[in-house]
Amino acid sequence: MYKNIYFIGIGGIGMSAIARYYKFKGFNVGGYDRTPSELTRKLEEEGIQVHYEDRPELIPHNVEETLVVYTPAIPSTLNELQYVLDNRYRVIKRSKMLGEITQGQKCLAVAGTHGKTTTSTMVAHIITESGDGCSAFLGGISKNYGTNMLMSHNPVVVVEADEFDRSFHQLHPAISVITAMDADHLDIYGDLEHVQESFRIYASQVSGNLIIKKGLPIGPDDTKAKILTYHLDDPEADFHATNMRLDSLGHYTYDLVHPEGVLSDIKVGTLGWVNVENSIAAAAICLCNGTDPEKIRKAIGTFAGAKRRIDVHVNNGRLTYIDDYAHHPEELATAISSIRGIFPERKITAIFQPHLFTRTRDFAPEFAAALSKVDKLILLDIYPAREEPIPGVTSEIIFKDVTAPEKLMLPKSGLMDYLEKEDIDVLVTFGAGDIDRFIGPVTEMLEKRI
Repeated sequence: MYKNIYFIGIGGIGMSAIARYYKFKGFNVGGYDRTPSELTRKLEEEGIQVHYEDRPELIPHNVEETLVVYTPAIPSTLNELQYVLDNRYRVIKRSKMLGEITQGQKCLAVAGTHGKTTTSTMVAHIITESGDGCSAFLGGISKNYGTNMLMSHNPVVVVEADEFDRSFHQLHPAISVITAMDADHLDIYGDLEHVQESFRIYASQVSGNLIIKKGLPIGPDDTKAKILTYHLDDPEADFHATNMRLDSLGHYTYDLVHPEGVLSDIKVGTLGWVNVENSIAAAAICLCNGTDPEKIRKAIGTFAGAKRRIDVHVNNGRLTYIDDYAHHPEELATAISSIRGIFPERKITAIFQPHLFTRTRDFAPEFAAALSKVDKLILLDIYPAREEPIPGVTSEIIFKDVTAPEKLMLPKSGLMDYLEKEDIDVLVTFGAGDIDRFIGPVTEMLEKRI
């Protein structure tokens, strides 16, 4: 029987949620991460031991009583990973661990190349607010609860089903949404066809209801689940919005058409049309789960969002600052369209930090097309994450094709000095790297202008 759960890469959003789960269950939990962060600081505050040096001697020595969990983002050359493999610890990937946790519970999952963090966080909020309660393993920090992990004695678990490294093949949901199946993670999949094949394998593991964005290439031959469709406003979809109206602060109210009737006057607590669509997907899961429709309507209105997903930090009518995690061209295009819909007459300045050399190489024209829809682009250097540089792959291969009225490239080190001198209307920071380190300084600077 294990007493210790040790995490290699404990600061990752998915890893930290599982670490919190086992701490809650009474295990001795600790781990390694490369750099301190807000997440690791929270873990340490909660009594979880975290260190930031690659030191195998800090791993619990009792092999029989220690389970080691690692993330594929960790390099195979890491000394700690080599040590646990050489010394015959039980070592499993994060995705397998999540699969084991969800066994024996009713699993409600959200998959898709984008939209899954907000949608799964909204599902968890609706079920929690309904009074039923759920456990949840989320890919972002819920702004309602300040965490990426919820615990409940109700045997319902909400998870973000991640396609990276085919992690979601470890899950067997009762109900699932698939939001999108775009080309991404081509360093793993190679091409769109293999991405879609991976999603079909996942679909085959859903047992009850599979709710797909209308138009996705999944059919009855791919799954034993009952297939339902959702869409923002396509009347042919099983779940869709009608009578959408926008208030002066950017919040939509709509009526939800669903197979059992219409749920009227749903006001969305988060901004933009993209969050209307996310709320339709979340409501669809919850209606299939048997959650009371009136409680669904109320909870969508009180949902505050997930951190870094159209995350509003300043919005006083004169100055607006939004931060968003978008790092794929489709995500950027959707977020920019949503923000443009909220502020149609205002000047939008976007700061984008590309994430990964391979993704930049594979989608440079698509990134340029999406970023051309802003009024001004400030483009930063590529954030490498787990990758080594690729010759000839820099932010310049995006920048050269951007047709926005104004554009410039900057190093991170010069960003704050530049912004200090800028006249800003609507400012948005985009990216999945370390651009989030600017949120605090940018917010503080803009609030002084109010």
